[in-house]
Amino acid sequence: MPPKLSRRHLLAAGLAAPLWSLPAGARAQVPARTARVLQFPRDLGSHPDFAIEWWYLTGNLRSGLPSGSLLGEREFGFQLTFFRSRVQATQGMTSAFAAKQLIFAHAAVTDVTDKKLWHDQRISRAGFEVAQTSELDTAITLRDWSLMRDDKQYRAVAAGSGFRFELALTETQPLLLQGDRGLSRKGPDVKQASYYYSLPQLQAKGSLALAGRQLPVQGSAWLDHEWSQALLQHDTVGWDWIGMNLFDGSALTAFRLRDQAGHALWDGGSFRHPTMGATPHVFSHGEVLFQPVRSWTSPLTRASYPVEWVVRTPADFYTVKAVIDNQELDSRNSTGAVYWEGLSELFDSNGKRVGRGYLEMTGYASPLRL
Repeated sequence: MPPKLSRRHLLAAGLAAPLWSLPAGARAQVPARTARVLQFPRDLGSHPDFAIEWWYLTGNLRSGLPSGSLLGEREFGFQLTFFRSRVQATQGMTSAFAAKQLIFAHAAVTDVTDKKLWHDQRISRAGFEVAQTSELDTAITLRDWSLMRDDKQYRAVAAGSGFRFELALTETQPLLLQGDRGLSRKGPDVKQASYYYSLPQLQAKGSLALAGRQLPVQGSAWLDHEWSQALLQHDTVGWDWIGMNLFDGSALTAFRLRDQAGHALWDGGSFRHPTMGATPHVFSHGEVLFQPVRSWTSPLTRASYPVEWVVRTPADFYTVKAVIDNQELDSRNSTGAVYWEGLSELFDSNGKRVGRGYLEMTGYASPLRL
C-alpha cells in the first residue's frame, strides 16, 4: 500500500528546488522543443504532463470614487498567480492521497497612495475539491481563490490577510503568441523552452477591499500562461521580465535570464501595436538589453533589487520605474522563493510616460537552486 504523504512530504517532493526549476529525474515525456499549433480553448487549460505551469495575472486599478470624495481617486496594482507542479515521484502511485500535482498561488495588492504592499500565498495538492485545474479551459481553484474563464471574460477572486479582490476581466485584443507561434526559447539548448501566450490589454472591473474598506475599481490587466518541461540552463540564477500595457493599446514583453555575475544568458520578448492585428514583432536573442539605473535594498532580506531600468528593445529604448520600491514577495511557505514583483511605469526614449505594467525580478535574494 503506497504511503500517505504529509504536508512535510508534500513540501519535500514539490519544493526541494524552487518551483521554476526542474528537479533531476522529474521529467515527463512531452518536452517543449518544437513549435506546434496551440489549440484553443484546450490550451487555455492545464497541461499535467508537463513539469511546471503557471497562469500569471497582473494589472493596475483605480478606485471608482470621484476626486471630490473623502477618499479621492486611488491607484492600485494587483497580482494573482496560480502555479501547477507535477510531482514525478508519485506518478505511479494508485492511492487517491498521493500528491501527483501540487497547486500554489500568490496574490498581492500594491497600494500606490499609501505605499504599501499586501500579499498572501496558498499551497495544496490537487484534488478533494480543494485545488483543481481543468484541462479543457482556464478553470483553477485553490480553496477560496480562483481564476475562471467564460467565453471572453475571466473572473479572478483572491483574499488574504487584510485584502480581497474580485475582478471581471474582459478581452479586448486577440491572444498574443510569444516566441515562435507560442514556443518561447529560454536558453541556447532547444529543450530550454516553454509554450507561452499572453492576453494583454484586458479590461478590469470589480471590487477591492483593503483593511475592511471596499472600493469599486477598474483598470487594465495582463494575463500570461506558460508551461514547460525544462525551462532554465544550469548556470541561471534568475531573470528579469516586464509585461507592459501601453496607453495606445500596444503590448510590450521583454525578459532576460542572468548568471551569477549578472550577465545575460538569454533574452527575448515581443512588441505588438494595435494595427498589427494578432501578430507581434518577436525579438531575437541579443536584441533586448536590461541596464539597471537605481536599486533598492530590502530591509527584510537585504537583497538589492534594481527598481529602475533602461530596457533596450527593437521597439524603443524604454525606462521602467517601480511605482513604490518595496514590492518584494516572500513565498518561502509555498514556492520556496523570495522575489520582487511590482507595478511599474513605462517611459519611452523621449521621457514620455507611455504605459504601465509589471516588473518581475527573481534570483536576487538567493540563486534559484537547479
